[in-house]
Amino acid sequence: MQVPSSLTTAMQEAVANGVFPGAVLAVRRGEQRHVVPVGRLSSNPASAPVTPSTVYDLASLTKPLATVTSIALLVRDGRCRLEDAVATHLPECAGTPIGAVTLRHLLTHSSGLPGWRGYYERLSPDGRIPKTMKERACAKAAMLALIRDEALIYQPGLRSLYSDLGFMLLGFIVEQVSGQTLDGYFYGDITVPLKALGIEFVPAECLKTVLEMADKQGGVAPTEDDPWRGRLLCGEVHDENAAALGGVAGHAGLFGSADAVLAMTGQWLQAYLGRSSLLDTAVVRQFTTRQTDISGSTWTLGWDMPSVPSASGRYFSLRSFGHLGYTGTSIWVDPDRELEVVLLSNRVHPTRKNESIKAFRPMIHDLVYEQYVGSR
Repeated sequence: MQVPSSLTTAMQEAVANGVFPGAVLAVRRGEQRHVVPVGRLSSNPASAPVTPSTVYDLASLTKPLATVTSIALLVRDGRCRLEDAVATHLPECAGTPIGAVTLRHLLTHSSGLPGWRGYYERLSPDGRIPKTMKERACAKAAMLALIRDEALIYQPGLRSLYSDLGFMLLGFIVEQVSGQTLDGYFYGDITVPLKALGIEFVPAECLKTVLEMADKQGGVAPTEDDPWRGRLLCGEVHDENAAALGGVAGHAGLFGSADAVLAMTGQWLQAYLGRSSLLDTAVVRQFTTRQTDISGSTWTLGWDMPSVPSASGRYFSLRSFGHLGYTGTSIWVDPDRELEVVLLSNRVHPTRKNESIKAFRPMIHDLVYEQYVGSR
């Protein structure tokens, strides 16, 4: 089966309509696998065309791909438990409300923490980014103190509020439990075994090397012209709080190609189906089950599930799991149909004010489903 022409046309029309300057759509169902690159790296007509290997800022796809996968491995190995309190692994939080919150609360966005705070403005008013291990360690300590002192805005477990803050804590917990930096653990224990070397964090001190390597392949798509840092971002994480941590955080910071993201989603799908995988089937089933004890929540342990309406469109089964990224990225996996869909774009280039992707996402997922599975 060749790439359905309707998908290529829809992607090209999205570029023409200004949904994004360029994008890569990757679809896999069983033995069928197609990658559709369209457009250019940036809004500059002279910029290079997007290729299947183009690297994008994955934004909040970092949460399930890096942080949740790391926690799933650590749980599998008995190094932490979902009911562990935050203070068990982050003693700095002992005696505080957030210290009594569990890993399960953080993963289900039911911790009581607010969704977002502009901590970067306090950590680095002048937009300077930590560029050494020592500077990043200092930034982490300062960020942890700010989150630790944050007042909870609802009782943990009573409702769900999507929170970057909770995933920053999970990133710190991965480091404490593993004894490695988050990017070090992700690289050595996840990407190397998977040979998925097209996905990684980009610490500020590694930016030049990463850009040089990417330019030899499909390039890196730029994101926003950032007033805080005073420059167009390319290879630097778009999220400001992640940048204030030096580019490595539990909620954002991953960069990757569509193939590399598929390598990650494939591990989750294969484990879910009881096949050979880096991950454990029982743990994956647990992590991809909707948390019905939280009223109105569509969250599993770190993954979202289809709602009405949903960015996944109309057809994905209720057992599907996925996630969105602010920069214009998304992943959806339907285990009932063995269908994986990855969309990578830089819809925030040159400005985050462009929100056309909200209507595009469900449309393209419906079209993919109709072409590969059939409507129902």
